[in-house]
Amino acid sequence: MMDFVRGNITGDLTEVPGIGPKTAEKLATSADGDDNDQITNTYQLFGKFLMLKGPDTESEKVECMEHCEKFWYWLQSKGVTAHRSAVVKAVAQKINGIMPGVYDPSLYEDDDEDEE
Repeated sequence: MMDFVRGNITGDLTEVPGIGPKTAEKLATSADGDDNDQITNTYQLFGKFLMLKGPDTESEKVECMEHCEKFWYWLQSKGVTAHRSAVVKAVAQKINGIMPGVYDPSLYEDDDEDEE
């Protein structure tokens, strides 16, 4: 995971921890014929993650937990059935390195303890 977070991005979806060839195929397809919903590279996946950060209003902002849940459910809607949480965590950590504050790992400390 940390190699991905610290490393360069090639654009290949399978470089994201939790994404294999089958998941990459699912992300590249569009169930409703909307080409804007096709994700064919890592940059587009990051863009989708960031799109789900809103919409914000004056009285309510999409915070970290809700943002990550929205991404998790979006992956589910694309037919991704395995390793969704790993994908969410990897993308959130990578983006947080570029835009600090997007992801708060302290909200998920109990999850990390279960993995060890």
